[in-house]
Amino acid sequence: MTDSQRRPRRILRPALAAATALALLGAGLGLYLFQPWKAFTDTTVNEALPAPAALASSVPGPTATNPAGATAAAPAGPVDLARGSFQSGEHATTGTARLVRLADGTAVLRLENLATSEGPDVRVYLSALPAARSRLHALGDKPLGLDKLKGNHGNQNYAIPAGTDLTAFNSTVIWCERFSVSFGAADLTAV
Repeated sequence: MTDSQRRPRRILRPALAAATALALLGAGLGLYLFQPWKAFTDTTVNEALPAPAALASSVPGPTATNPAGATAAAPAGPVDLARGSFQSGEHATTGTARLVRLADGTAVLRLENLATSEGPDVRVYLSALPAARSRLHALGDKPLGLDKLKGNHGNQNYAIPAGTDLTAFNSTVIWCERFSVSFGAADLTAV
């Protein structure tokens, strides 16, 4: 073999190795971004509505502010503040969203009978926009991020930070951070 016949092989091997490395890197990046296996998996969560915190003492005694030790009225049960049904966005999404004030005064967003797709980095938000707009690639100004979606099926609760003005929000949105798309949204109509 002459030198001119050997040269193409020397050039071809590094080029093939580089192309293979780029293809593997691209495949790895694609798997990381799209997580295609989530199209075939489901996570079901069935949480009960949170119960009020237990009282510090079960037997009331006299205090400086309550010298007779009289018992206070039992706190009221959970109260629905707003609710709405999910509208599909980029993925078929059904279920109900409820804003609930608990007996201890805290508020939670409760998702009931939720059914949507799994995806990479899916989160739950409250949005000032109505569902018809927030499900179309927008969360609006100052959305309130509550947490990562716990499961794509079932019933789940998301704590709302104390002091949040709930009247500032018109919808809840299941939002994919990675691709900036809404899986679905529900208008929160006062009850």
